[in-house]
Amino acid sequence: MPYENLKDLSLEDQLEWFKAAIHSIHDGVLVIDSGEIVRLINPEYTRITGVKPEDIIGKPLRTVRPKAQLVETLKDGKERIGVYRQEGNVEYVVDMAPILLNEEIIGAVSICKGLTEVHKLSKELEKNKQKLSQLKEQMGSLYQAKYTFDQIIGTEGGLKEVAYLGKKAAESHLPVLIIGESGTGKELFAQAIHNASSRAGQPFIPVNCATIPAALIESELFGYAEGTFTNAKKGGKLGLFEIAHTGTIFLDEIGELSYELQAKLLRVLQENTIRKVGEARERQIDVRVITATNRDLQQLIEKNLFREDLFYRLNVLQLDILPLRERKQDIPKIVDFILNKHDSHLDRGSFYRLHDSTMSILQAYDWVGNVRELKNTIEYAICMTDGKEILPEHLPSTFHHENLTVSHNKTNSYSLKEAVDETERRVITDALTNYGPGLENKKRAAKALGVSLATLYNKMKKYDIADF
Repeated sequence: MPYENLKDLSLEDQLEWFKAAIHSIHDGVLVIDSGEIVRLINPEYTRITGVKPEDIIGKPLRTVRPKAQLVETLKDGKERIGVYRQEGNVEYVVDMAPILLNEEIIGAVSICKGLTEVHKLSKELEKNKQKLSQLKEQMGSLYQAKYTFDQIIGTEGGLKEVAYLGKKAAESHLPVLIIGESGTGKELFAQAIHNASSRAGQPFIPVNCATIPAALIESELFGYAEGTFTNAKKGGKLGLFEIAHTGTIFLDEIGELSYELQAKLLRVLQENTIRKVGEARERQIDVRVITATNRDLQQLIEKNLFREDLFYRLNVLQLDILPLRERKQDIPKIVDFILNKHDSHLDRGSFYRLHDSTMSILQAYDWVGNVRELKNTIEYAICMTDGKEILPEHLPSTFHHENLTVSHNKTNSYSLKEAVDETERRVITDALTNYGPGLENKKRAAKALGVSLATLYNKMKKYDIADF
């Protein structure tokens, strides 16, 4: 007979309704009253234990099941979880709890599950644990920092001071702001700081704030809850901050972050919590934040494009990476590294080297793109040469136009050799002028030029350069 709700039923029908609900449960259920009399079992209980309703209902529990512990739960009011039972060849696990009404124990209930099913669930749980462990290992290997301070070229030269500051920064968990032009190696320093810290081995998550669309960056950083928007993933999505938990997140191009999102990042730094898009609760995280920029954040602050309070939160420890044009003494080592790395992939045992004049040209150039531009230049030259030696003519056309001053006007042009000689003479003269007179200064000039002292003297003689 149709009814609006449960209260429309008679007391007897309500009791039958509750019995039907219990009978539909896929775990075995047995209920006793305060007098230890069995009042109810469901079909699943019979299936698991083999005990039929007519054999137990209305009887004291222990007359049918002498070892039943549910009576103890009735007496002491204590829950019993995961109790192993065996009746003949039947094994199962039982959870027991008292039934309370107005804080008075009026009965007790046991829920049992066959051990075969328990084993099946245990195996499934173990299988899922193994999958989770594998995923964690894969994620760990995917988000590992690669570089250390020992692998950064220039830490004994033009980058000596910034490397010292970076190693000191690695000893703390404070935020670090790395400032430098594009191509100077800001991420290398971020990775080196991570690997030199107590967080080494934990995730290192690099994020380029300039490459993620503004509409997506919040959900990328903080994740989102299931059903937040159309086509949202089932179960939601982990954010990069959450993936970086116990490790380091590196936010490159931090100056490109929207003003609104800057406020949310400020809260992350202040509270060590994140909130997924579409979710009310906050989650605790433990993440070291390293940021980098090639922009003047102070100017952005003056233009109301960057939050001043966020700047001071990020700028606890600041590293300024010199552009390549201000540490040209590192160029020969960087070139050697690039050549050696290329040579290691060769099967024919042919090793490339730079002609002295080529090196002179490279050291005279200002390198607007810094190390990245130098790397691209060397790789281009390797592609252009047919032999083992890289000559000036193998360099990109930019160097011929800007450095070799070769004119396309046939009525007023230098030969390539004349242009190279003129450039080499000028570079040597500039180096001698910069380092000053005396033997020790000449040694320093020779080192900066990437040649021996004897070669320097020979070049001075060749170009008739006065002994400074």
